[in-house]
Amino acid sequence: MNISIIGPFSSLLKNKELIYNLVKRDITSKYKGSMLGVFWSIFTPVFMLAVYTFVFSVVFNTRWSGGESTGSKSEFALLLFSGLIVFNYFSEVINRAPTLIISHSNYVKKVVFPLEILSWVSVLSALFNALTSFLVWFIFYIIEMGMPHITILELPLVLLPLIFLVLGLSWFLSSLGVFLRDIGQIIGIIVTMIMFLSPIFYPLSAVPEKYQNILSLNPIAPIIESVRGVLFYGHGFNYGEYIVYLIISIIICVLGFLFFEKTRKGFSDVL
Repeated sequence: MNISIIGPFSSLLKNKELIYNLVKRDITSKYKGSMLGVFWSIFTPVFMLAVYTFVFSVVFNTRWSGGESTGSKSEFALLLFSGLIVFNYFSEVINRAPTLIISHSNYVKKVVFPLEILSWVSVLSALFNALTSFLVWFIFYIIEMGMPHITILELPLVLLPLIFLVLGLSWFLSSLGVFLRDIGQIIGIIVTMIMFLSPIFYPLSAVPEKYQNILSLNPIAPIIESVRGVLFYGHGFNYGEYIVYLIISIIICVLGFLFFEKTRKGFSDVL
């Protein structure tokens, strides 16, 4: 099998129709048999937005420190929800990755089936949920605060490195999960740690300066800050840091794909 650095992207183009159909099936299967169907993808983020806002802004009386928000409940909800959308996208793909191949073991025996596209399906299916949540965010922002900043158009660009990152991690973890079944439990703990160490419920500026550099190593921290910048504050983002993050994410994506391709030969022996 010829493996190259363009493998992750050539696989997407070569199997685009199959990936589209699998993504569509993956999304609809989540709501199959329910009365509201795919509309749950809208109601769920709305419900979670209401719950998190109530708990943190009413019960805990949390205020967003950092000097840029007035601290109103609607602003707190928008800031909190934007961070949660990024984290939920990351966690959905990463938590699913260790069992991705195991749960599709029937495909492993099919020599002609391109197993590598399962990660594409997982990433794009989760992206659909994330974009639906961003739509809810957008509507809520218009209702509460009017038209958003023009920088909102930069959102796809901001999310691009995150997509490459989770794609590479998905290939790596899905392959590793075949041989090491405990990886799922380990990843669950790590993802929970990342949630609380991410600037989701607080701005990075609220963290003591001596810890800010450590928290900046969190792979989704810069994305959360950049998403808030383009959606809420109208700041745009630092293109120098963005390019570095994008290059690192692409490298992780390619390495994850190469690891998957090198180890997939042993899948049939284990499953």
